[in-house]
Amino acid sequence: MFRRHDTLEALLVSVAEGVADAAGVTRVGIFSRIRQGDTYRLRAGLRCLPETEELEYRERDPLVRWFELHAHLINRPDLVHVGDRAQRAILRRALDSFGAEVIAPLYARGRIIGWLFLGHRLTGQPFAYQDLENLTMLADHVSSVLENALLHEEIALQKTLAETLLKAIPPGIVATDEGGIIRWFNPTAEEILGVEASRVLNKPVEAAGTILAEFIRDTLEAKAGLPPRHWNDSNTQRSLLVETRRLTDQNNELGAVAVIQDLTAEKSLREKQDLLERAAFWSDLAASMSHEVRNPLVAIKTFAQLLPERFEDADFRQDFNQIVVREIDRLDRIITQINNFAHPPDLGLKPMDVGTPVTKAVEMARDRFGVNGEVSLETSLPKDLPKILGDESALTEAFAHLVANAAEAVAGQDKPRITLTAKPVRDGNRAREVVISIHDNGKGIDPDLRDKIFSPFCTTKPRGMGLGLPIVKRTVFDHNGRVDIDSGSHGTTVSVTLPVKGSI
Repeated sequence: MFRRHDTLEALLVSVAEGVADAAGVTRVGIFSRIRQGDTYRLRAGLRCLPETEELEYRERDPLVRWFELHAHLINRPDLVHVGDRAQRAILRRALDSFGAEVIAPLYARGRIIGWLFLGHRLTGQPFAYQDLENLTMLADHVSSVLENALLHEEIALQKTLAETLLKAIPPGIVATDEGGIIRWFNPTAEEILGVEASRVLNKPVEAAGTILAEFIRDTLEAKAGLPPRHWNDSNTQRSLLVETRRLTDQNNELGAVAVIQDLTAEKSLREKQDLLERAAFWSDLAASMSHEVRNPLVAIKTFAQLLPERFEDADFRQDFNQIVVREIDRLDRIITQINNFAHPPDLGLKPMDVGTPVTKAVEMARDRFGVNGEVSLETSLPKDLPKILGDESALTEAFAHLVANAAEAVAGQDKPRITLTAKPVRDGNRAREVVISIHDNGKGIDPDLRDKIFSPFCTTKPRGMGLGLPIVKRTVFDHNGRVDIDSGSHGTTVSVTLPVKGSI
């Protein structure tokens, strides 16, 4: 019977008809639930009462609890032997509601999954003891059929969901068994690889392409997942990212799966974005250069024009010499700054105490950027900080920019204050990172500029190229760290997080 029906409903209708014929009764009904948490209700029946179809029972219903506790069928004539009056009322009410003479519980794995009820016998005779035994055996068979049907439906549902998911998800999915035979090839994989599933299913993975086959074979031999690999498909001209993993069920090796992502559109978009950013970079550079270079050139030109007529003026010649040299030095610094930003020196990473570049950065900020002594500058650098892998010169330069920016932020404050602190970030008993924080009590960063402060040539200063923070960000990034900024009316805190030596 189970093999002849595609749906659970059709199967239960057939079971009800078969039970009615086998037991010779006028009425049969099957109550069950489909899955955990469902209510028990009439799933199939023959000549059942209309009100029976409206009944629903939950897991904690007294009738369900009675079946769980007593685990035997209910026979109307035997109700007189039920000592508990409340329980007797529950059972009689159930029999009356179903129009039944006998109710037999249905069990699976020790739990009640429903019940079978039967009306009067066609002969009008009551059920004999042997009849009740036969009905108990019949209920066991119905339980087995129902359990198998529920399992089959659950498996079918899970299979349908899995297949639908694998077909719908954006990446291409190619799965093979332990021998490298392709067992799954979703539509996205067809589109990405330009191969029809019908040509590769149940064939060696080489049918889908030699490069993909190499990835999957390597995974099968390695008995583990391998790092994602980029791949430019010469057939489809697509840029792909392929990640392979072993398929296991508990300790059983089932095969391997390749997840293929098409990065072509993303790569094209990134290239377009790079072009736009490059165009914006040169536009900003041109605007910034024209502003920064024009002023010294105007000064040099003015003095050069006045030189012939005032050459005999000794004071003028002295002013000319000082101003022209100063402005040329300024132009040289601009060119050097741009050149250093465009061509940063290679880093020489070595174990070091982060307190060293921080201390040197304070002195550099005082000398190079003119951080004066009126600013209260406090440092709190524990001597037992874990060592980092860093380039002392590059980090000193980066921290000096941050101190200089903080000094400019507190300019004009009644009590300008800058605080430098460092502390380790621990993962259990092991230090994982070191965080260096530079806090100032200035007015904070303008909200309109917060998303742009790391962009080259973004500056609010009347003079300057706006390359300080971009240099800081690049330096920290090259050290596998990150920069976080918290700014508000209370001031600004810039936190530089660097990994501890050995944690990279």
